[in-house]
Amino acid sequence: MTLYRFLRKSRIIIASLIFILVFIIFNDLYEWIPSGIARTVLSFQFVPSLLTFLATFSLIAGGGFLLILLITLITGRVYCSIICPLGIMQDIINRISRYTSKKKRFFRFKKEYPVLRYTFLGIMIIALITGLGWITVWLDPYSIMGRAFTYLLKPLITWGNNMVAVPLFHSMNIYSFFHHTLLHPYVLPVILSLAITVAIGYFAWKRGRLFCNTICPVGTLLGIASRFSFFRVRFDRNKCTRCGKCAAICKSECINIKNYSVDNSRCVVCFNCLDVCPEAALSLRPPLKPAKTKSYLRTAEAAQESVGSHDSNRRKILLTFLAFLVGNRIYALKKNRMPENQKDLLINEKEHPVAPPGAGTIERFNNICTGCSLCVSACPTGVLQPALTEYGLAGFMQPHMDYLTNYCNFDCTKCGDVCPTEAILPLSLEDKHITQIGKAFFVKQNCIVFTDETDCGACSEHCPTKAVKMVPYKNGLLIPEVEQAICVGCGACEHACPVGAPFKAIYVDGNAVQQFAEKPVVKELKQQGPEEDFPF
Repeated sequence: MTLYRFLRKSRIIIASLIFILVFIIFNDLYEWIPSGIARTVLSFQFVPSLLTFLATFSLIAGGGFLLILLITLITGRVYCSIICPLGIMQDIINRISRYTSKKKRFFRFKKEYPVLRYTFLGIMIIALITGLGWITVWLDPYSIMGRAFTYLLKPLITWGNNMVAVPLFHSMNIYSFFHHTLLHPYVLPVILSLAITVAIGYFAWKRGRLFCNTICPVGTLLGIASRFSFFRVRFDRNKCTRCGKCAAICKSECINIKNYSVDNSRCVVCFNCLDVCPEAALSLRPPLKPAKTKSYLRTAEAAQESVGSHDSNRRKILLTFLAFLVGNRIYALKKNRMPENQKDLLINEKEHPVAPPGAGTIERFNNICTGCSLCVSACPTGVLQPALTEYGLAGFMQPHMDYLTNYCNFDCTKCGDVCPTEAILPLSLEDKHITQIGKAFFVKQNCIVFTDETDCGACSEHCPTKAVKMVPYKNGLLIPEVEQAICVGCGACEHACPVGAPFKAIYVDGNAVQQFAEKPVVKELKQQGPEEDFPF
């Protein structure tokens, strides 16, 4: 086995393991992977690592992107070929297309699209500088793949677990597998995730790494760095017979046989061309000192022609994302028309959405979150859902607390444990118990104790801090009362309220800046009478 064949097979094995590991992290129904391992694996995703560094200025927490840049300066775009899950997915799709096609499919050298590449990179840089997190959501390759795992694959895996795994293993008296609630995500995130995944899959099926070398800003940035990499794929003109095997297998379409050149800014260092070349005319090596020969002059002339063709491509202006800038909403809000039986009820007016515990401030959260949906996938109650209009355009597809779906478990810190960008900071259980992400508000006019004069108390029964308590009302009835100082905004009261949205009798309004709630006062029970021994 030659060195390059060994490198190619090693690349396939490592990429497969990383893809499977990331897939399991997003679909870990039984929490087999510790959160510490998950955070370590995801710390080498470029954009999440960069955002973590910008938020914390800690190389320990967010230095993964610097390591990726260093590796790129040494060996080229290895990240795109081995670490990026979206890149690996494209390789899988392209390999399937080549094996299933009736006719042999070959790649050909294609000119790059510099206007598109650098425009998308510029948009990403502006988004990072100005804190436009909603743009990052759509351009970060890791987040695109994360949403595909969360909204497209996890519901299928959960369904398969409930329909197949649980009955099968239970029939064998193995009870480590159990039923999971199948939570249906919003329709719009599913449609958008499906459309983007299908589009990228189509590009991969037809043109290999077209998305990576045309749209992906991470690929473009690493491509710029790879122009200066120490080891690059290079031609030996004296050995090359122009058989074309290398260009035919190059999924980046960056090998130009006519000019004996490789566009290293698009090469993802997959080692396919190095392994397939029968004459060993291609090699991964550092630059050699050029001799002043005719051969060198011809190479220089070819390079000059390549630069000329590169410059001639700068003709088009990209207007993508202009539609997103037209308004501050993705789609119209629901109409607030009240049916006749609810004409006297008051609509819940929330000043702020409820961000996940550990977000700090909504502004900070919107600036850092990439909308990868790992927290949505990891949330055991499903209360975290992708935002549509809740944050406005700034936080589209970023997670928010949807209390119609469920409520936040009082003893859960999972979202902060898995967040790769620290948009959701990890909290100790003690801090989580007093982190106030919002405050509950009671609307007496909507409460069925007031409207129907009947007992309820569901909100008080579900409140973990007893911020909602029942007080005397009339005719022997009790009605809720909220002590906001000890309320943590978990949403258990809102979720349990039997009144339909948006007319809940009790609802949680989010805190723009999360605070610490007061600890509830625990009263000791007074002993009545002398202590007596147990009678028998």
